[in-house]
Amino acid sequence: MPELAAILIRSIVSFIVILIMTRFMGRRQISQLTFFDYCVGITIGSIAAEMSFDQNIKIINGLASLIIWGTFPVILALISLKSRKFQIFIDGRPVILIKDGKIIEKSMRKEKVTIDELMLLLREKDPFNIAAVEMAVLETNGGLSVMKKTEQQPVTPQMLKMKIKKEDAPRLLIVDGQILHKNLATSGKTEKWLLKEIKKHGVASVEDVFLAQTGSDGTLYVDLYDGQ
Repeated sequence: MPELAAILIRSIVSFIVILIMTRFMGRRQISQLTFFDYCVGITIGSIAAEMSFDQNIKIINGLASLIIWGTFPVILALISLKSRKFQIFIDGRPVILIKDGKIIEKSMRKEKVTIDELMLLLREKDPFNIAAVEMAVLETNGGLSVMKKTEQQPVTPQMLKMKIKKEDAPRLLIVDGQILHKNLATSGKTEKWLLKEIKKHGVASVEDVFLAQTGSDGTLYVDLYDGQ
């Protein structure tokens, strides 16, 4: 078999196996990437890359290695669901970096977080002033959770004792000229209503609509294809 053809086949097989594994491992592995998950991801990527172009590695051995490394996080996640201590051992604990507007230097040194890194994480969460922070917690996935001091928090209708009308979640009803019938049924609307509403926007056919979405107040937003 020509070398390029072998690399192509190996790459396709690696891609398919990794795709199946990511579905099997679950969304938690992506949304809450801990240090352990990060190491596993790098290892799996390295194995897949080696298997793609190194023909000295038997493809069956590469697949076995990918499956083994992909199964590890799933097994550990199942054990973590049963044992809180094991979960802490694998993922670690959240660490408080700021409390009552004061930086906890001991925690900063322990987690090897510099002042510049801390300020960057704070700015991503809005506070530019450390004095405005009641508490900042470094999570196990590396993200920073910030709680502002009470006087720094935005005013909410609850604070003003205002009664707010409950709004429905916006829903996509048309995408790329196709009606999403499931979303339409969930929203309590009919196809007849939808066609009537898009005609109010001067649209003759559903096929002319790139996107249509109901707003939280029930109004319909319509976006047409470019040039229409």
